Amino acid sequence: MNLLECLVGLALSLVLVAPPIKNSGEFIAKQIHYEKSQSLTAEADRALELIGRAIWMAGYQNTNSAITSKGKNAYSSNYIQIQKNSGYRGSDSLMVKQEISQGVDFDCLGNTLSKERTKNNLAQQGFLVDRQASAPKGAKVNGGSLVCQSLDRHGRIQNTTLMNGIHHLSFEAPPATAGKAFKVILEMTDGASIHQKFERTFAARNLL
Repeated sequence: MNLLECLVGLALSLVLVAPPIKNSGEFIAKQIHYEKSQSLTAEADRALELIGRAIWMAGYQNTNSAITSKGKNAYSSNYIQIQKNSGYRGSDSLMVKQEISQGVDFDCLGNTLSKERTKNNLAQQGFLVDRQASAPKGAKVNGGSLVCQSLDRHGRIQNTTLMNGIHHLSFEAPPATAGKAFKVILEMTDGASIHQKFERTFAARNLL
């Protein structure tokens, strides 16, 4: 076999092998994209579940407390507060307060709510978006961090990062609900090609 035959054979081999290699590369890229998308969806579901549970419990009053505190109105804005454009990329923040129930309730970190974890006899939970603290200066990041605010055993506010990949978080109160329901809009990103938007509406059952 001379050099010309070798070159022809090599060229034919490349023609036959190139398409499968290209297809394999495209398949792997699509698979990576799909897995990232699924991961962001799972993170969004977890975040919305925590936020929704907090909104649902906002303004809860213990039965015994309600009896001894006549005239207390759970419609007070102190029980649920939204600050617009206060966080990363203009994200909103949420703070909810409630009394301790007779059963077992948890904060956004999974801590059991107890008398020690209250301030003025109210437990509180907050959600905000901040810049990723661990990201090196100047480095490209995949969005901001969703931060959970809760009270420690001494009644002091503690901030804990729940997840990254948050592009934007906002809260809206549809006029027809009169402050009893809130639409949560959560946008997730991988910092590159994936951008997903999730919307849920949660009712605050304890607000009058």
